[in-house]
Amino acid sequence: MANSEELPLNLYRTMRLIRAFEERCLEMSLTGEIVGGIHPYIGQEAVAAGVCSQLRPQDVITSTHRGHGHVLARGADPARMLAEICGKTTGLNLGRGGSMHAADVSLGILGANGIVGAGAPIAVGAAWAGRQSGREVVAAAFFGDGALSQGVVLEAFNLAAVWSLPVVFVCENNGYSTTLPVDQALAGDAVSRAAGFGMTSMAVDGMDAEEVAARTAEAVDACRRGAGPVFLECRTYRFFGHHSFEQQMTLNYREEAEVAGWRERDPLELQRTRLPREAVEAVDAEIARTIDAAVDFARSSEAPDPADALAHLYADGTTGRPGTV
Repeated sequence: MANSEELPLNLYRTMRLIRAFEERCLEMSLTGEIVGGIHPYIGQEAVAAGVCSQLRPQDVITSTHRGHGHVLARGADPARMLAEICGKTTGLNLGRGGSMHAADVSLGILGANGIVGAGAPIAVGAAWAGRQSGREVVAAAFFGDGALSQGVVLEAFNLAAVWSLPVVFVCENNGYSTTLPVDQALAGDAVSRAAGFGMTSMAVDGMDAEEVAARTAEAVDACRRGAGPVFLECRTYRFFGHHSFEQQMTLNYREEAEVAGWRERDPLELQRTRLPREAVEAVDAEIARTIDAAVDFARSSEAPDPADALAHLYADGTTGRPGTV
């Protein structure tokens, strides 16, 4: 967690890293270097940067199918993250997690998750386990607006509130559940729904990294004081489609004017205006070198050996039940 003087530039650095990383991933997915495509986080960088800036090394996060930004903001190595997405053995998870399941437990990253809302109960479990073992652990659970109607998320709210667990529930409301507008998918509103569980709940400008950081600081402080879970609805927007495949499809669920309007509130550009030009240019150059090095690392790394396909499936080292292989 950076001090207040370092925070503005560090927030920009994190967002710049995420943006450059995602732009390169988009390019590589469209050329086929990244098989299966990605869910771009472009436009939502302020949420990951702001939340993770307020966490301590012992804290943990759970992520989503749109999780590259969270993983990078928590401090994962961009080179190993890209290698993971490319399915290489040097990846964070030996190339087996891919884009939607990257994890680094050493950094408190308990995993991105391809199941909508599935990270919420994992975060609750981690917070409970921390308390049981006498460790001061705050868990931050990221999920989208579409997860607010998933039963497991509501169950996680309930359990965290009943047990007064130190969990910050971070809803990234980007306005759409894939292509369905949130006002057609969600009865009531996100903050009221979470407040119904008796936890502190608030809406946040998810395009302003400094506001996200400030509200997260309040939430984390409440968790550490034993005040129970906190819900943050970060109102944000993804500049690209739900998935990179939308670049090759014709989907007309968003008006061009709507996208353009949100782009006028680009979180990177907002943060850029708060910083000296020389500092911004230095960060931009630094991140460009980092991304180029990550691409070189991923491209030069080895692909997994098919003979090892059944390795690393079980904690005890078992490769499969007798008679199955």
